[in-house]
Amino acid sequence: MRFRLLILRVACITALTVCGCTNVPGRPGPRKIPIVPSEISDFEILYAQNCAGCHGLEGKGGAAIAIANPAYLGIADDEVLHRATANGIPGTSMPAFAQNAGGMLTDTQVDIIVNGIRERWSKTDIFAGTDPPPYFSSAPGDSVRGSEVYVTYCSSCHGATGRGGQKASSIVDRSFLALVSDQELRTIVIAGRPELGAPDSRSDVPGRPMTAREVSDVVAWLASQRPKFPSLRIQTTAKAMGEIQ
Repeated sequence: MRFRLLILRVACITALTVCGCTNVPGRPGPRKIPIVPSEISDFEILYAQNCAGCHGLEGKGGAAIAIANPAYLGIADDEVLHRATANGIPGTSMPAFAQNAGGMLTDTQVDIIVNGIRERWSKTDIFAGTDPPPYFSSAPGDSVRGSEVYVTYCSSCHGATGRGGQKASSIVDRSFLALVSDQELRTIVIAGRPELGAPDSRSDVPGRPMTAREVSDVVAWLASQRPKFPSLRIQTTAKAMGEIQ
């Protein structure tokens, strides 16, 4: 009887030891247990997995514009960033990332990305003392006036006709214009392309920042150079314009 009790005690102790052991062969350690994608809450991971492929590892640009650009973040508010991240931009290569729009990210994860971009790369005083052109334009520009604006602010880099100069490439290339919306052109004119050495609207002509009307006019002139063939034109309707471009 005593022998049986001894065997039972040994068996119980062994079972408890095995169950409490974290080093059982084949059992994954805490660092090896995969995280459910919808539970990732680290900005660095979310940005690397969803944004860096186009906007660059540090937001400095790549296939898409740089979003670590204080001038861009100075005109694009959180609503713009959130809408583009969640719903994408129709007519462009920017896809939707929110689950309710067919993507993989929760609303919380979209907020983490937007807040992380703002916290890391924006500068609240970037336009201090100036009145920058608004991100959106409520009125169309005038392409005739825009041709004159182009000569004043853009021709020194892109050439007299926009087909390229010693400092920059063609800005009226048909393939380029067929792939960008009017809103993206507007954003580039205002915020520049720092990753390519292109200045923002305050710096094209020292001491003479572009006005809102001048931005709209030069965008209208650029848009007038876009191919007329429907198959080569992207949509530039209100729905296709103006998210994170």
